[in-house]
Amino acid sequence: MAPTDETGQTAQQASPFGTTPPDRPPADGAASRGARMPRWLPRAVVLVLGLYAAFQLGTWAFHQLTGLLINILIAFFLALAIEPAVSWMASRGIRRGLATGIVFLAVMILAAGFVTLLGSMLAGQIIKIVEDFPNYLDSVINWINTHFHTDLKRVDVQEGLLRSDWLRNYVQNSATGVLDVSAQVIGGLFQLLTITLFSFYFAADGPRLRRAICSVLPPARQAEVLRAWEIAVNKTGGYIYSRGLMALISGIAHYILLQILGVPYAPVLGVWVGLVSQFIPTIGTYLAGALPMLIAFTVDPWYALWVLIFVVVYQQFENYMLQPKLTAKTVDIHPAVAFGSVIAGTALLGAVGALIAIPAVATLQAFLGAYVKRYAVTDDPRVHGHRRGGSGSGLFTRARQLWAPRQEAEPADLTERQESGDGSSRGTAEA
Repeated sequence: MAPTDETGQTAQQASPFGTTPPDRPPADGAASRGARMPRWLPRAVVLVLGLYAAFQLGTWAFHQLTGLLINILIAFFLALAIEPAVSWMASRGIRRGLATGIVFLAVMILAAGFVTLLGSMLAGQIIKIVEDFPNYLDSVINWINTHFHTDLKRVDVQEGLLRSDWLRNYVQNSATGVLDVSAQVIGGLFQLLTITLFSFYFAADGPRLRRAICSVLPPARQAEVLRAWEIAVNKTGGYIYSRGLMALISGIAHYILLQILGVPYAPVLGVWVGLVSQFIPTIGTYLAGALPMLIAFTVDPWYALWVLIFVVVYQQFENYMLQPKLTAKTVDIHPAVAFGSVIAGTALLGAVGALIAIPAVATLQAFLGAYVKRYAVTDDPRVHGHRRGGSGSGLFTRARQLWAPRQEAEPADLTERQESGDGSSRGTAEA
């Protein structure tokens, strides 16, 4: 047994080398009491994991609902666009639901009529192009044989085209892509129905929606929300009004040209050019001018060239003369800002962003303009794009400024020489 002291505890044996051995580690209970885990750590770990899971769930839900959110955004701006007409009819004693239905019915009738006329025109022109295709092919073959001294025949070209691998692959891909096209058409119709329903509810229940939003805000915030809503209605309605007026002017101008050239379906083509060029930003002008050029080419190739020249000239007239005067009273946004907003909207939301970018930026600009403090501009020539009068801006003026001190210095040197010469002559006379 190990030796014990008076207290009954085991005495520590001395080391044979004269050193005291280290103390034994404390018991397990003492170690657990000294190194106990903080009470807040499990809660913090659970909170971090919960926040991470909520973030992942929110990201997944946002990606899944992106299409629906975009449709709601389109419906909201469409409701803002028709709000002036609905409010005007409601002020005349017509219920808002009935007024909204009348506006939507009118828009649907106009759209259906335009699509029907455009479809019949395209079908007729396609049939005409198919019927005249052998004549076009003969003219191209004759031109090649005349200029390159070849002996091509239409039968050989047709057989080579029908037996080509490109045509076989195209037919196979088209057959397999019929289901994809059908699915896209069904999806487009469902999306159109969704946008129509939401826009109808936003327009018909506009006052109720505004009351619901203002009911959860303090009075000061309610005034700001209502003012922003009114600005959005005015800017969106003004944008639609200005674009519709420019579409009417563009359609009439192109209709007159096509009628003079004798191009068929001139009224429908005029409506096509007016709507597409105004309501499809950036590339709408090129899409609008392509169809009249194609149909004019079937009549006479030179007519297509005249249409192209007219489209380019009219676009310059619209950009620099017509559009600034119309949009200055409705949208009031700088052309550079409008172009940048269209590019940004396209990058964010595609074609939808390009359509709603200009009214959205105009609304934001008008709303924030009330919070920006402005001062009187000083009456300085540089504010108006001119340099100061004494500084000069031309090369001739700068050269004259550099030459003037030299001319002033030369008479002074000449005067000094004359004075020195007179002094020496006087000295000689006195001597």
